[in-house]
Amino acid sequence: MIRISLHDGWTIARKLAAFESRDGVPAPVPVAVPHDALRDLPRSPDNEGGVHSGYIPGGVFEYARDLEVPAEWAEKTVLLEFEGVYRDAVVYINGAFAAHEPNGYAAFTVEADAFLHFGETNTVTVEARAHRDSRWYTGAGIYRPVHLIVADPVHLALDGTTVVANDIDPERAIVEIATRVENTTRHTRTLRLAWQIVAPDGTVAAEADAPVTVLPGGEATARVRVPVAEPALWGPDNPVRYEARMTLRDGDAVIDEDAVAFGIRRLQLDGVHGLRVNGQTVDLRGACVHHDNGPLGAITHPDAEDRKVRLLKEGGFNAIRSAHNPASRALLEACDRHGVLVMDELSDVWTRAKTVFDASVGFDKKWENDVAALVLKDRNHPSVVLYSIGNEILELGTPHGATWSRRIAEEFRRLDPTRFITNGINGILANMDKMAEVLGDLAEADPNTMMAGMGEQMAASNASELVTRSTEESAAVLDVVGFNYADSRYELDGELFPNRIIVGSETFPDRIADLWRDVQRFPYVIGDFTWTGFDYIGEAGIGRVEYTDVEGYRSTGTAGPFPYLLAQCGDIDITGHRTPASLYREIAFGLSAGPALAVHRPEHHGRPVEKTPWSWDDAVASWSWGAEPGSPVTVDVYADADEIELLLDGRSLGVAPVGAPRPLIARFETEYEPGELVAIARRGGAEIGRSALRTAGEIALRATAEASTVDAAAGLAYIPITLTDAAGIAVCDRDLEVTVTLTGPGVLAGLGSGRARTLESFAGPTRRTHDGRLLAIVRATASGTITLTATAEGYAPAVVEVRAG
Repeated sequence: MIRISLHDGWTIARKLAAFESRDGVPAPVPVAVPHDALRDLPRSPDNEGGVHSGYIPGGVFEYARDLEVPAEWAEKTVLLEFEGVYRDAVVYINGAFAAHEPNGYAAFTVEADAFLHFGETNTVTVEARAHRDSRWYTGAGIYRPVHLIVADPVHLALDGTTVVANDIDPERAIVEIATRVENTTRHTRTLRLAWQIVAPDGTVAAEADAPVTVLPGGEATARVRVPVAEPALWGPDNPVRYEARMTLRDGDAVIDEDAVAFGIRRLQLDGVHGLRVNGQTVDLRGACVHHDNGPLGAITHPDAEDRKVRLLKEGGFNAIRSAHNPASRALLEACDRHGVLVMDELSDVWTRAKTVFDASVGFDKKWENDVAALVLKDRNHPSVVLYSIGNEILELGTPHGATWSRRIAEEFRRLDPTRFITNGINGILANMDKMAEVLGDLAEADPNTMMAGMGEQMAASNASELVTRSTEESAAVLDVVGFNYADSRYELDGELFPNRIIVGSETFPDRIADLWRDVQRFPYVIGDFTWTGFDYIGEAGIGRVEYTDVEGYRSTGTAGPFPYLLAQCGDIDITGHRTPASLYREIAFGLSAGPALAVHRPEHHGRPVEKTPWSWDDAVASWSWGAEPGSPVTVDVYADADEIELLLDGRSLGVAPVGAPRPLIARFETEYEPGELVAIARRGGAEIGRSALRTAGEIALRATAEASTVDAAAGLAYIPITLTDAAGIAVCDRDLEVTVTLTGPGVLAGLGSGRARTLESFAGPTRRTHDGRLLAIVRATASGTITLTATAEGYAPAVVEVRAG
């Protein structure tokens, strides 16, 4: 099997109807895929996607690429493999309709043979569209990788091997392998299939072979059970993988080959030990994540997904929820490598719509294909432990919704009985038409305003008898009941439903201390997934902090007004920088006692604020400000301690107890003076830790590549650009415009900052820093040295080199 990446050679243009004129319409432009057709479109408060898409418009787009097809391929099977096209993808080959895939997140394969002109230049055209079809920014286009597959007419099926290891003990693991063989000829073929299992150290751990007969135009599944001695088990702390290699032979001739990475691990679930991996209880320190990659837009790239997973794990997370769509293959690969557990989610909607053109249209006809595509992608990834069948499904509290719950859950179990089934249940949204019974007048409010102002009322409503009664059947079909913003049910359900296992599938970020205590207190609550781990485009301003003393200020609830672009609710911002919320969470998880310092911006001291349930404080881990000495300033110290002493240049500013305004926080009202601010945490009178913030010295513009080399075949170089002193201390209130130029075999793939409210473009080449930071992402185009130069008025240029090879 030959697998060819088709990432270059494409053009994109706005799709025109058959009788539309191209007059005044821009000509097609060259692009590399994966590509996001929406990212660089002009934003406007009038765009129909509105706050959901970050005020980025939708559209219909047409990608095209020439494809040289040698004459000898006429004797082969030729496939086009798309890992994801958003959305309602239509594929034409030489002008003929070849395939349609409505699901924007599902991988699909096009059998190209019938449409190709062998020995000639062929044309592949792909249509993609996005228009008011989601509650977040989706991007559009061929945003995940594309491959050309060339195989013998009798071949190993694409993604046709399943590896399962359930029978495990220290002496051996029994590995069951099932491999599908396809025959597109008119003749019966009997071939021999050989399997080889390669251990993490590269040695052969097991091997077997068997004959397989495949009828004309059919397929056959060959199976084998082989023991692997003294298996190395995959787990969060030891993510080792084996590889199953398949070889299909006709006599001595090799017809096809393939390989699948897998992990050997044992999953257990009960209300006493919670979730166990290889016999060890694992509490899920979870992050909900959207699929976009910040400055890159919605594209999937292996380097971007690996970096995302690595940074999340460094920030204390050990689990990811793909909210609210199937994860990319690259993300799952990264989770396998880094030992991060995954809850992979099917959809945000079933049969009732949340937006006017969303995936509820036709769900009843395509849901089985969507489930099959998800399972086909996930089933060999040891990181995947939970399948989520939905998120905040509107019909969940009805008998028909319960029927759909059971139908979908059972289909997942039929296709893959080795993993657990969950669903992100929001009892309020499942009963919106009945909420007057619980909320009274508040139920008549605009949903955004209601969600922004509810807090405790949301918790009370989710614990109501109405929610208990209406969601019981839908919850009963699950292995793990996911609750969105319903931690008020944890103790209650332990009494009402003693066999129920629960996970906090979506929770408010500032409640993690209380939520994590519940995870520790109730063994049947197996973890918590915060909204969100990484900041993202769309749902603009959902976690913002607004100062309300501005003339003409008007509350907009959870909807951030234009030009908000980012959600502003991630523990990690879109550049990969950890926010104070992340430092707090690490302490709440018990991974650190602290202390960690967070300083409220002095220029806003004393101003009235409005926040949403997804907001954190407007604070930064910095003691470098342009404020006048003596200016009042609020300092928060996060710690798992009894009390905190705060010192400035060795002088005590006082001692404060930990626990106000929230658990694990001590708050100080003091005055800003340049110098060294030190927090000392004590428990029982003994010091358990200290940390410091220092005022920056002489500031320079600096650029440093996170890695000195990248893959010449479209690898990504991440280059932070900062306003820092020689010790790397950044200033947070002197932001300025930075311009980036490149020489060598690379292009600027994205330029962005953590600023949520902006009119700037990710395309660059100029962008304003945020809190002294900016991120450039460079894509290699060939081998050689790439040189990035960053310039800003009043500063010497910053130059960095990256080797592409």
